[in-house]
Amino acid sequence: MRVAIVTESFPPEVNGVAHSVLRAAEHLVRRGHQPLVITPAPARGAHCPPHSFGPADTPLPVVRIPSVPLPRYPQVRIALPSRRLAEAIAGHRPDIVHLASPFVLGARAARITERLGLPTVAVYQTDLAGYAQAYRMGRGLGSAIAWQRIRSVHRSAARTLAPSTPAAQDLTANGVERVRIWARGVDSVRFHPEHRDEALHRSLAPGGEVLVGYVGRLAPEKRVDLLAETSRLPGVRVVVIGDGPSAPALRAAMPGAVFLGRRTGAELARLYATLDVFAHTGPLETFCQTIQEAMASGVPVVAPAVGGPLDLVGHRRTGLLVAPRDPAAVARAVAALAAEPEVRTRYGAAGRAEVAGRTWEAVGDQLLRHYEEVLAATGSLPLPALAPVTFPEPATRIAAPDLAAAELVEEQPA
Repeated sequence: MRVAIVTESFPPEVNGVAHSVLRAAEHLVRRGHQPLVITPAPARGAHCPPHSFGPADTPLPVVRIPSVPLPRYPQVRIALPSRRLAEAIAGHRPDIVHLASPFVLGARAARITERLGLPTVAVYQTDLAGYAQAYRMGRGLGSAIAWQRIRSVHRSAARTLAPSTPAAQDLTANGVERVRIWARGVDSVRFHPEHRDEALHRSLAPGGEVLVGYVGRLAPEKRVDLLAETSRLPGVRVVVIGDGPSAPALRAAMPGAVFLGRRTGAELARLYATLDVFAHTGPLETFCQTIQEAMASGVPVVAPAVGGPLDLVGHRRTGLLVAPRDPAAVARAVAALAAEPEVRTRYGAAGRAEVAGRTWEAVGDQLLRHYEEVLAATGSLPLPALAPVTFPEPATRIAAPDLAAAELVEEQPA
């Protein structure tokens, strides 16, 4: 099967879209298919190492479209109009086109695939309407325009894949049709409790503090500023792993926190496993891959009770869900876990068990099943049947409107 993957982001960029596309392309190659990735070019001078998978070790073909940095957030690249997009799609002769988080480049690709009559799967990964509000793009007007754009882009897709139940509900409520759920996998070998490093823990928390970590971009929509109150808790040391435009302001707001910058690979896995609590603060997550990585590392999670975390975090089982955008609620939850090491151990073990079976191989086969069903529905030759893919039951979902701040954390010990 020939697959054209048009994505708004790809390595060397580090984010959820780039990572999931790389994993999907890897799986396609290892299953004997032929993907082509089309993506905005990174900044001039950026190192773009080739990616090779499978027994033949053939480099993954990648077409990079000229791009410019997004104003106020230069780490994000926006593809410029270019004939290379249509030429790349037509030249690859794809059986199906995969649009990853389509908005700019993906919107242009959607128009091209519609003209060519190519079946398309659109993968929704970014809460663009929420981002429009976070970046104050006209308040409600910005959100309305974003949803109009999302509907327009996804209209021509034979199927839209959402990463979580809340994301699927948002899409359906805003007029997007033919929505199915396709979650994300996690590398439970790389992210593993056995990578915990007590010497590293002592270096980051020389006074024996409980290590509370955040991993991800440092940008306004991630609301890492909500950890400021937590960073002032006695006996707690906040560790921030990541980089982005909000870094200077966050350093000023949390002088007692440790900022480690961007970390990847084995070093990142070691840092995850060395944490005592993982805290995610962003209220706009359609999934939240870092939560899965923390759970795979055996670390209990504190996260907002909204969006993707509702599918991932079992409240009072693998972690604690708190009211979104509430710094006091985050601090109370962290304080409760800091005071109860046995609870932390129990939640961490339960989280590890929850995600251990969510391999990228299983998730990749589920994606192939979606391709197969779309091709069959559009009259293309059917693909060989794939074995049914099963996944562990997701965490018990908690409807956000029913949550009260007082109910979200366990009682602080007297």
